[in-house]
Amino acid sequence: MAIITLNNNSLSSVTALPAGVGGKVLQVVSTHTTSNVVTTSTSYVGINLSLNITPSATSSKIFIIYTGINETNGTTGNRLAIQMLRDATEIADSDGIGSIGNENGIVTSTSISKLDEPNTTSQITYQMKGKSNDGTVMVFNLGSGTGTLTAYEIAG
Repeated sequence: MAIITLNNNSLSSVTALPAGVGGKVLQVVSTHTTSNVVTTSTSYVGINLSLNITPSATSSKIFIIYTGINETNGTTGNRLAIQMLRDATEIADSDGIGSIGNENGIVTSTSISKLDEPNTTSQITYQMKGKSNDGTVMVFNLGSGTGTLTAYEIAG
């Protein structure tokens, strides 16, 4: 029979992982919207999705995911853009989603994710914004409850 040891300890005396092992999910915060946002704005506007999370350590990372059903509703060349912000700072975006032809009412499923390293234990607000690239009608969070924003605090 083989004797198994870890760092000169018997296997039965090892009770925890070594210090510095990260990657555990410490908390999850999620929200969804129950209303859509219709806009022709070519500047970013809020799309009713934001959440607050307070990291437990400065070494924590925040994995944030947005998913939504959006519609480009123009007649030609129309595209929409989505922006993810930490407080007032853009951390991710997706530009040029949607139609480039003569289609009308193109529905797209949009997803953006970001592994953020905020280096703080203060409360953070993550939010989503959207815009029309060419001034045609865009509908964000099409239907009820189709926009979701979720933040996972990951131990650093």
